[in-house]
Amino acid sequence: MITKDISIEDLVRELPSAVKYLMEKGIKCLACGEPIWGTLESAAKEKGFSDKEIEKFVTDLNNLKNNNS
Repeated sequence: MITKDISIEDLVRELPSAVKYLMEKGIKCLACGEPIWGTLESAAKEKGFSDKEIEKFVTDLNNLKNNNS
């Protein structure tokens, strides 16, 4: 299960399609082909997203993961 505390590295490894989702939200998750450091929450907060918006990202990413399995 994906949570707001998942590292970007683990998220990208577990759900490669998360890269496109996050990029569409303006959250950069790769630099030079490598995942950035930090968690989903910290990356989203750096871009000014609220806790409620981050909860929506977590829900969306879990739905994406469940639909891909």
